Amino acid sequence: MMFTFPPLIQAGVTSGLYEVVKNAAGVPLAIARDPATGQFVGHAISMASNAGIPFNPVSMIFQVGQIYQTHRGFQAVQASLGVLQTMSALTGIGVVANIGISAVSLWQILKLREDVKQQRIEMREGFLDLKQFMKDQKTEIIQQINEAVQDIEFRQQRQILAQAYGRFLEATRLMQIAMSCEDLNIRNADLANARQTLNEALADYKNPHFVKENNAITKLRRAECVWTIEQTIAVTYQLQEQPQALSNCLGQLQDRIRQDLEDVMDLCELEEELDIIFPEILRIHDQDLVVLQTWQAQVDWMRSLPASEQKLLTQVTPNAEIVETPTPADLAIPPEQLLYKTWQEKSHFVALRDVLYFMIKTENRRDCEAYINQQGHQAGHKALTTTNLQQMSNLSVANLYWYFKVRDESETELAEV
Repeated sequence: MMFTFPPLIQAGVTSGLYEVVKNAAGVPLAIARDPATGQFVGHAISMASNAGIPFNPVSMIFQVGQIYQTHRGFQAVQASLGVLQTMSALTGIGVVANIGISAVSLWQILKLREDVKQQRIEMREGFLDLKQFMKDQKTEIIQQINEAVQDIEFRQQRQILAQAYGRFLEATRLMQIAMSCEDLNIRNADLANARQTLNEALADYKNPHFVKENNAITKLRRAECVWTIEQTIAVTYQLQEQPQALSNCLGQLQDRIRQDLEDVMDLCELEEELDIIFPEILRIHDQDLVVLQTWQAQVDWMRSLPASEQKLLTQVTPNAEIVETPTPADLAIPPEQLLYKTWQEKSHFVALRDVLYFMIKTENRRDCEAYINQQGHQAGHKALTTTNLQQMSNLSVANLYWYFKVRDESETELAEV
């Protein structure tokens, strides 16, 4: 990954005057220093892939482990949660199959999130107006939405989530006020109260008794809401300067995301569902999880510094604003969506779903590699060695696995005839 720093510091990094700090494992961190003097000179303001593509994570709003301590920053996280839970409501009322995947796709989420932040779309009680959002759909679809939103159970669920969203707004408001307090005791007390309120909101979002997650898309949307709140809880520990608690939170959040994504994929039984979740899980894996890993690595690195260097680090003036990746109304199709379309031409549903499993849990890939190696050896394919398989892409391994799997099952069926 690559970091971008404020212009003067970036010029120094480019010229070699400054260097990007790395931890003991060689992982780049979002801090630059002067190697000649050992002085830290500034924090990064954004990050991008090695190909230069700016990060615009789906759920992770506090990018590069830094915190939005401005009104605009908190508006961003509030907008993201509202969009995600609106998408959850839309898929939960069972109309997604009729309205087409574009309505709840990664592309649509990125556009809607920006529209809410720019106040181009109104949000009430944490929800977009579903009828306004779907105004371009066919009349029968609008009618189906009208009928669904009148359902008592749906209205009860929406009311509970609206209350939870209200708690989330109250907590983020309290966090903003806390950061303006000069008295550290008052600041920490307010942040602790905000964390308690966030945990109350989180309990509603995680409540399994009133939420119907009968498809992969709805489960993913609800999980993203949970991640957003849990990340905000982690921020309270950073604002209180509790690095051990913060590191624990970030580690647990990464574990939760991976487990939630596995659960989502277990529910994915239709190609139409995969069309929606594949690009988003790809971005979550390649961006959201990377942001969290970098954030945690930076926190742990700071904890390992001697007291003298920790003091030097505190003397670095924080950046006044984090640079966000803009999301204009005419946003191009996300690269993850384009990649998925390319892979669709080279593979099929079950193999593509396995690609996601391989990304999230490498143990799944190792089992398939062992199967391919065994079947390849029996078939005389000498190139399918363990070493060669480990160098192959996830897509190639998945395709090979299902090639041998289908062939093996067909031969078994013939033998039983």
